[in-house]
Amino acid sequence: MAHGELFDVAIIGGGPAGLSAGVALARALRSVVVIDAGEQRNLKAEGVHGFLSREGMSPRELVSAGREELARYGGTAVEGFVTSASRDGGNFILSLKDGSTMSARRLLIASGITDDLPELPGVAERWGRDVLYCPYCHGWEIRNQRIGILASDSNAVPEALTFRQWSPDVTLFLNGALSLGPEGEEQLRVRDVRVVDGRVQRLETDNDRLVGVVLDGGHVVPLDVLAVSPATVSKANMLQRLGLEPCGLDEGEGTCLETDESGRTSCPGVWAAGNATDVSAQVMTAAAAGLRAAAAINADLVLADTRQAVEEARAYAR
Repeated sequence: MAHGELFDVAIIGGGPAGLSAGVALARALRSVVVIDAGEQRNLKAEGVHGFLSREGMSPRELVSAGREELARYGGTAVEGFVTSASRDGGNFILSLKDGSTMSARRLLIASGITDDLPELPGVAERWGRDVLYCPYCHGWEIRNQRIGILASDSNAVPEALTFRQWSPDVTLFLNGALSLGPEGEEQLRVRDVRVVDGRVQRLETDNDRLVGVVLDGGHVVPLDVLAVSPATVSKANMLQRLGLEPCGLDEGEGTCLETDESGRTSCPGVWAAGNATDVSAQVMTAAAAGLRAAAAINADLVLADTRQAVEEARAYAR
């Protein structure tokens, strides 16, 4: 079934970036719909960190609060999965998995990314708990614990040195992915970061807690936390019919959308914000990016509305 209303803006993704943009646009008296598939990247985390005044709030609670704010200002939030986007004149038509469609004058992509985790037994089950990625999201909570870093490329050295800020007990597992040079060896040595060669075969748990990793020879290295570096894969494949596809990252494995500073993509009328364009964005920075994109979208619509008003006035005067 099709939705007949033409929205000023359709936002794909109802996480911090999408909801922040939706609230800003609704407060600007724009008709806005936020379409959310309910697959935010941080849903497995116990709490949100680094977000002023919302420290420790559960991700689901934050999303719920954002939806309430959106509704308060007249915005619409719907659950759904957008499969494709196409043009219809100067507008966009979104096709959803349930067969329905929605139309809008402008699009904001805030669909985020998927973490492609290492294929190591136990990692996926513990992701967001004692297997994690971002020290700024979890560092305080894991301070002074036994932290392991699973290397996937040369970024593992600065990653280990960063986690060393929160604990004196850090171990870097080379895992066959990294050969240390003299500089890296020196940096790790002077910061008392242990280096373990060999491959990690699986995680060791006890009472649903990580207690160590098992190496290929069967030796167990005790740990409380394991940091991994997943590939971050864009979830913006619905834009292919518009000629807009995710591109590779400058560093690390994964894909994202390219934008300018306002979030504008190379496709006219389409913006992106949050992890969709910045894979390292935390909750607060993603929300800020959504706000910035909302302002740019509204400014673009103001110009479009003004052009139309001028054309109508000139036509009337003839």
